[in-house]
Amino acid sequence: MEFVLKHKEFCHLREVSMFPNTVNPHKEDSLKLVIAMIEQVMALHDNLRWFHIGCDEVYYLGEGEESKEWLQQEENTIEKLCLAHMKAVASHIVSTHPTVKPIVWDDMLRRTSKETLRDSGLAQLIELMIWDYSPDLDVESKASLIEKYQKCNFSKFWFASAFKGATGVNQCLTLIGHHLKNHKQWLKVAESCPAGIVRGITLTGWQRYDHFSVLCELLPVGIPSLAVCLQALKNGGYSEKVREDVEKLLGLSHLEIDSFMSDITGTFPGNEILSLVSQIAFYLKSSIDELLENNRYVTGWFSPYHRKRKKIHPIMIHHFQPDAIRLLTKWTVLTEELQTAMKKIFYTTAVEEWIEENVQPSLQRLQGTVDDLNCAVHELS
Repeated sequence: MEFVLKHKEFCHLREVSMFPNTVNPHKEDSLKLVIAMIEQVMALHDNLRWFHIGCDEVYYLGEGEESKEWLQQEENTIEKLCLAHMKAVASHIVSTHPTVKPIVWDDMLRRTSKETLRDSGLAQLIELMIWDYSPDLDVESKASLIEKYQKCNFSKFWFASAFKGATGVNQCLTLIGHHLKNHKQWLKVAESCPAGIVRGITLTGWQRYDHFSVLCELLPVGIPSLAVCLQALKNGGYSEKVREDVEKLLGLSHLEIDSFMSDITGTFPGNEILSLVSQIAFYLKSSIDELLENNRYVTGWFSPYHRKRKKIHPIMIHHFQPDAIRLLTKWTVLTEELQTAMKKIFYTTAVEEWIEENVQPSLQRLQGTVDDLNCAVHELS
């Protein structure tokens, strides 16, 4: 709810006034807001069969003043508060769109007692989506959790994995092996389930950890991982044939699973972005650091002390100025190529953000050094 509750127009609907992540379930306008959002999405999609209403990681629920007062009443709990709001939202969908089944994330229900879950009546309205993005997902605990939900009258389940994201809030590159292991574990969970209860699996691809965080891996960067994970699910596991099929589909000469790919040439849409991002992730900072921190002529004759005073020994200029200009030209051109490629897919604001976060810190260091060097050279004339 952060992208809505951050606005002044809706901030009065927050559970806790300081935090925009959770809606106040006691306010009538909160439900009206959620319903309005649902109807906007419904209007854009014909013949829907399922509708995911979210409800995961509802931090600070129960900490608002109205909730604290409500919780003072005997038998009221945060679990019941959460279930009541879920039920209200799901009931709207079921009553106004009878052919659409609501889906809800399961994490807020994992520790709820079987009795409370059964008594809520939620199982008659929704289907649960169980998420876990770790490569060492515990198969037995998932099977046990599903068994618990079945005893609470839930009959159909979805799983949720990740083909990108989930490995670092500012991660640039996707480690395929991490996500492949996650999907292989989900296959084991599916095998352990009674026949007919698993609807399917949703492969999530995170853009951000939350509405306020930086971008993690861009979609084109995660496409090889998506292809590997989909093929693994389709074939019931991973093999050399799966690898060869993915390489052929994406036009890749070689697919790395357990390490990041530094040299990528593919034919799939977005491969240019993946190639340029990989070059930046592998070589931009390291090449500039090598020049500015390990070149003895820079550290010895153009230190911060020298730069501040615009002083340099004339003999030392040719020892690093050509390298600095060459590096600056190389990375400036590559950055412009990446911006051009990204603008074909992303909004300008997303392009600007990614460049500012991942390119400018290093490039500005180099640009600053070149500018100071030019000033120092000018002082010599």
